[in-house]
Amino acid sequence: MRRARAIVTGRVQGVSYRASTAAEARRLGLAGWVRNRSDGSVELEVEGDPERVAALIAWCEQGPPAARVSRVAVEDLAVTGERPPFAIRH
Repeated sequence: MRRARAIVTGRVQGVSYRASTAAEARRLGLAGWVRNRSDGSVELEVEGDPERVAALIAWCEQGPPAARVSRVAVEDLAVTGERPPFAIRH
């Protein structure tokens, strides 16, 4: 298992980034959440199979079609073992 936090910067708010990230994470069977930050970036935490977590992070580097991602900063975290459905936080 792997758990990671990512901060995504660029044009990532107002372009369905959160909804698209949640849909991709659910498709991959991952747990976690995604939310907008007040500085215009998007933050997410994800947990699951290491290859699937890596796949979501790779997806985040592009995001949905209208997004323009500048950077994805990733930090590995301690695994919690919790498996709630991937959620959008407000």
